[in-house]
Amino acid sequence: MKGPLNFLDSALVQFDQALRTCVPGSTLSQRPSPASSVEQSELTETERLHAAGLMRINHTGEVCAQALYAGQASTAKLDKVRESMEEAAAEERDHLAWCETRLSELQSRPSLLNPLWYAISFGLGAAAGLAGDKWSLGFVAETEKQVCDHLESHLEKLPEGDHRSKAVLTQMIQDERDHGETAEQAGGAPLPFPVRQAMLGMSVIMKRTTYRV
Repeated sequence: MKGPLNFLDSALVQFDQALRTCVPGSTLSQRPSPASSVEQSELTETERLHAAGLMRINHTGEVCAQALYAGQASTAKLDKVRESMEEAAAEERDHLAWCETRLSELQSRPSLLNPLWYAISFGLGAAAGLAGDKWSLGFVAETEKQVCDHLESHLEKLPEGDHRSKAVLTQMIQDERDHGETAEQAGGAPLPFPVRQAMLGMSVIMKRTTYRV
């Protein structure tokens, strides 16, 4: 039986995960992309650029999700909670790969600011874990709720003919909703209103900076 990792080993594991998340082409999905069975539609140049901007935001959101779960898993007190975070992160890696593939199809790239957003999100996740497992789970539930809200808004904002991006977002919404419900059922506590508002404010900054950069 393997013993717990020491500090250096844990740091190396976290650094490796950060690289795999932030370096394009390093993440492979376990499930096929929902877009794989959807026919490619012709988009105008304006539609293509707009769809790419939205999918870049969604990709960065998944980078943040990887970092949040990694940070929370690193400080979670209960093994069951830690395992739940790691399982959710594995499912979120599919989303990361799907968004990256779609960006490539749209002749675009992930945000150059992803390493910064990863670092910020990892710190927030670790802080949530230190606050206690009920708050860590509550943070997951609130994060997933806000993610679902913004993905649903992107479904409406995508070009009408971009059915491949819409297929990806539709499956992501279902998965994110499941993660949030699981966190609530595991004992997640509702977050205070100021914390929820601060999370919303941070997400707005992320969206505005990554749409083009």
